[in-house]
Parts: sequence; C-alpha cells; structure tokens
Amino acid sequence: MCVYDVGMDALAGLLEGPRARGAWLLRMILDPPWAVRIEDRAPLTLVTMMRGESWATLPGREPVRLRVGDVALFRGPDPYVVGDDPATAPVGVVRTDGLLYDFDGRQLCDDMALGVRTWGTSPDGASAMHIGTYQMRGEISRRLLDALPPLAVVSGEESDRPLVRLLGEEIVRDEPGQAVFLDRLLDLTLIDTLRAWFALPQADAPAWYRANSDPIVGAALRLLHNDPAHQWTVATLAAAVGVSRAALARRFTDLVGEPPMAYLTGWRLALAADMLTEPDATVGSVARKVGYGTPFALSTAFKRVRGVSPREHRDALSTVD
Repeated sequence: MCVYDVGMDALAGLLEGPRARGAWLLRMILDPPWAVRIEDRAPLTLVTMMRGESWATLPGREPVRLRVGDVALFRGPDPYVVGDDPATAPVGVVRTDGLLYDFDGRQLCDDMALGVRTWGTSPDGASAMHIGTYQMRGEISRRLLDALPPLAVVSGEESDRPLVRLLGEEIVRDEPGQAVFLDRLLDLTLIDTLRAWFALPQADAPAWYRANSDPIVGAALRLLHNDPAHQWTVATLAAAVGVSRAALARRFTDLVGEPPMAYLTGWRLALAADMLTEPDATVGSVARKVGYGTPFALSTAFKRVRGVSPREHRDALSTVD
C-alpha cells in the first residue's frame, strides 16, 4: 500500500502557533435578562451556542444574533458584549484573568458556580454556550488572526458540527487527563470552524488559503512550509512540483499575491521571530533552522524586512508582560 504524505499546508503551518495548552474553557448558562462585557484581551475566542440564543455586540458594528449550533470566532483584543438582547446592560465584565467581576470590582464566579467548568444563573437557564479562549502570541499566529474579521460566525444551519457536540459533552467532565483532552478537542473544533468559515463566500479567504487547492501552487506551499530550511530557489521548487520556473513564478504570484521567494522569506522570518522567544534560542541556532547560513544573514534579512535586529526584537518582547 502506498501512503502519500502531503506535508504541512499553509493553514496547518499557521495552526502550529495557536495550539491550545491549558486553554480557558467554560460553560455559561444564563436566564434573561443577562449581558457580559468581555475585556480579557484574548487574541482568539471560540463561542458555541448550545441552547437558546444570544447577541454579540462589537464596537462600531451592528449586533449579531447567535443561534443554537452557531460557532463564533471573536478576534481580540478589543472588548465586546454578549447578552440576551443588544439593549441589555452588562451585569459584569470578564477581565484578563478570565474571571467575571461586577462593576464594583467584586468577583462573581464563585457566587455563580454551577459545577465543573460551569457558571451562570441556573442549570436550566434559557441560554447555554461554551467558551474556549486561546492565548495566541507571536508572528505565526498573527498571520492567522490577520485573515479573520473581528467576528466570524459559522451557522449551525449550514453544516453539522459533531465536534461541537462532543466538546459540549466533555467540557463538564473531570477525568484523568481531561485538560489535555479538552485542549486537543478545542484545537479540532477551531480547525473545523476555520475551514467552514473560509469556505463561505462572505469570508473572503486569504490568498494563501485559496491557493492551497491549486495542484501546483498548493504543492509548492506545502514544500515551503514543510521544509523552510531547505535552500529553495524558484528553479528547484518548480522542479519539485513538475513545472517550469516561469510557469511556477507566474502562477504562484497570481494566486498568492507575491513571488515564491518573497513568500518564503516572510515565512522564514515569522518562524524566526517566534523561535527567538524560546529561552535557549540563539540567533545562530534559529538561523540554521529557518534556512539562513549564518547569524549575519538572518540578522540582515530580519532588519531589512522588520526594521529591527533579531536581538532587538527579542529584547522588546521580553519587556512585554
């Protein structure tokens, strides 16, 4: 039996960044009237409506109704309000610690606890939703976030979402290894939701995502993402996907919006920017991993594209809380 390894595509590469680790997960059950202001500054939050409905209100935008089965992706860090009605005043605010407070600063989660990873007004409340928050940081994650609007909603009427139901069953369980299990399940739900969103006409999917379906450019993208350290040229990349150099350069630029080597440079430097945050990383070790022969070569490219040296980039990040 032959097994064809398609390698890492562009979406898979970007999802390496936001993989959940100890993600904040919660089931919220509330009776009307209710509204909560979210100020946790989380880069990405996934909300699934399991019962009833709610309204999401973002600054400067019309309120959006979320119905049963809908999955919503909120792209932070701007605040927003979720409630039973756009006119309902928030009863509290979720801060950066993930806890709910009233507007006098009193923590409300203990008073509203309803069981494992569950809080609200009553177990049989009219509205029930599951909330998963990603603390995504870094250049790779930013590429994914930049492809999303402030609020992306996948309707429960448009497709069956078995992962959503499974997440609902597992979020209230407290079994050995449950935290890791929920992290992986949240990852799968996110991937499923992103694929469903990017398939919608209104999503205006980014060029790198649309290009993955092209037999030539998609194969080239997978090669670049799978092995960025390889000393690629347009000629070697074209040979690997079975077309001429000119044909690949033209088709890649048309579909992705930039030439192959420019795309590769951007991907290498995004990887390098994230690798530099690792405690034991050196400019030399990172340079080798992303395809630069010397620390000087990486530093030159990094400063030309990003305006700062790799060390300045790392020092700046170390001062951010």
